[in-house]
Amino acid sequence: MDFYNEISSNNRMTFFLFLLFFALLFAIGYVISFMLGSYIYVPIFGFIAIAYALVSYYASDSIVTAISGAKPVADESKFETLHHVVEEIAIASGLPKPRVFVIEDTAINAFATGRNPKHAVICVTTGCLTRLNRAQLTGVVAHEMSHIRNSDIKVMTIAAILVGVTVLLSDLLLRMFLFGGVKGNSDNKEGNLVFIAMIAVGLILAVLTPLIAQLINFAISRKREYLADASAAQLTRYPEGLASALEVISGDKEILEAANKATAHLYIANPLRGQKLWMQNMFDTHPPIADRIAKLRAM
Repeated sequence: MDFYNEISSNNRMTFFLFLLFFALLFAIGYVISFMLGSYIYVPIFGFIAIAYALVSYYASDSIVTAISGAKPVADESKFETLHHVVEEIAIASGLPKPRVFVIEDTAINAFATGRNPKHAVICVTTGCLTRLNRAQLTGVVAHEMSHIRNSDIKVMTIAAILVGVTVLLSDLLLRMFLFGGVKGNSDNKEGNLVFIAMIAVGLILAVLTPLIAQLINFAISRKREYLADASAAQLTRYPEGLASALEVISGDKEILEAANKATAHLYIANPLRGQKLWMQNMFDTHPPIADRIAKLRAM
């Protein structure tokens, strides 16, 4: 794998996702403004979208850790091994040591978040600390550190923002149709036809926007997980550590209670994999764990 090309690809994906984000918000804002009978709401929605994006981007680490119920490790002596492992991998990667968080949950999982290496967070569940040995924990941490080094966390953070705001606005559109608030802005025949067309577009957006959001989430390519696995093996010089950790994770039947659809793609393994959802595999952002293990053991 060409790591530098992959990092450049991640940066291009970031730009693309931002464009898609604003286009989708503009479309929904335009329809809502039409329904309310005034286009004054278009710049208002635009301002809200920009403010939301900036706040979410710069506070992404705080938002994701809060949603996930993650707590910073104030007392390093309590999780001494974890801190040592994170520090070792940070030195190997040439990056500053990220802040360390822990989720109190017996499920085995981990994620990294933050807008860049200087503001990065690595979070593991207590299940990782109690059910994995040191070599396995090192592999998991190296995988998450690779997401930081490869600029994956920036793309994945933006994807989480996209999912949240598009689902919120689609819900607003549906509520407008269900509970009133639709006015339109013309009384002539031609205006009525346009109004009906806009209602149809609004309904389509309201219904399809959550699906679009999931497709955007799906755009966080499975290739990134393979790349992070390969990068982790490069950092540790021991692919078996991560491979055996993934083997343990694949046998874990516990569902991480703090995870949800907006943050599931951040984790090293799908935290919702125990939930049998319709067409779940179609929108799964994680490649099969068995394939990842096979690739690691073939190195």
